[in-house]
Parts: sequence; C-alpha cells; structure tokens
Amino acid sequence: MTNPGQPGLPEHHLRPGRRPALLVVDFVRAYLTQSSPLYAGVEATRASCVKLLGAARKARIPVIHTNVVYERGGKDGGVFFRKLPALACFERGLHPELAAFGEGLEPAEGETVISKQYASAFFGTSLASTLTALGVDTVLIAGVSTSGCVRATAVDACQHGFIPLVVRDAVGDRHPAPHEANLYDLQAKYAEVISLEAAERYLAGLTQN
Repeated sequence: MTNPGQPGLPEHHLRPGRRPALLVVDFVRAYLTQSSPLYAGVEATRASCVKLLGAARKARIPVIHTNVVYERGGKDGGVFFRKLPALACFERGLHPELAAFGEGLEPAEGETVISKQYASAFFGTSLASTLTALGVDTVLIAGVSTSGCVRATAVDACQHGFIPLVVRDAVGDRHPAPHEANLYDLQAKYAEVISLEAAERYLAGLTQN
C-alpha cells in the first residue's frame, strides 16, 4: 500500500506496545490566554487533552508533563530564545500566570515534570532515561504546538526507540494548515497519528488483559 499524498512512499504502521506513558508537552496557560503573545486558540485541544489525561490516570500508566523554563534574560535558551522573543513568557518568575499549567492539566502528585529550554522534550533533559527506567516502550504524545514542540518530541521519541502515538485531538497549533501538514508528515515517517477515541480504547485495553 502506498501513501496517496506521497506517491511511491510505502505506508507502514507501528504496533503500540504494552507499556505506554503519556507525555503532555508544554500545555501551559500562555497558549490559552488571549493576551499572551503565544496564544494559540487551542481550547478544544485542551478539553481533549483533559480527557486523555483522565484515561491515562485510570489506566495507571506513567504520566510526564513538560514545561519551558528559562533563567532571567534567556541565557540558557540560546538561538531558540533569540529567534522567538515570545519565549520570554517563560523566564523564571516573570509571568507565573502564563507559565502555570492549563486548567485540568495540572500535574498530580507523583507525576513527573520535566523542564526544558528547547523544542524537543528529549533535548538536554532526562526524559529518555526516565522512560527507559520505567520500562516504557510507547509514548502517547499530547500538547502544543503540533508544528513545534510536539513534532520535535515525536521525532526524537522515534529516534530514541520509543513508539510515538500522537493523539490528533489532543495536540494543537495556531493555524490548521501547519497542524494538518505536520500530522500528515509525522504519520508518513515517524509516528502513528491516532484519534482520542483510539487512544482511549488502547488505554482501556491495557487493563483487560
């Protein structure tokens, strides 16, 4: 079978494992607050992510949240911080109302929070070693933004040997065009892009065997 959007490119599907974790990427209020320079209009995405988070907790799988934190002045953000000045929202202590996790997406006791400075949740962090130590083979990915941190994280998940399941309804972007284009490309090359319903079925099935 070939991918109709990329003629001649074979389409293969990755089979999810039995030891998944949920990774919620950067779902903080900066993307949900209209006065924020990073506002993305992803309220519906947040609602889907809340449902996914609930299903993950019910299935008792590991849940990991990421956020972005910089020292004052962004000196630890390098070129990324210089390229995207709106990241100043995440300078430590400067805008706590924007850096806070989205409503309903606050980490629960015992859930890991990994702070990062660049797009991928794997780059310069302990995420890969944490997942390995937990015996995880599959990573359900939710959060923002599809074309940025979600994409970079999904690609790195693949490159670290974890099966990435990007949950379409639970990832969002500022505009539908980059959202859809990146989901298309992730499915073609690096990950499985699945619906929220499919993710919920998968998680429910873990407890039935």
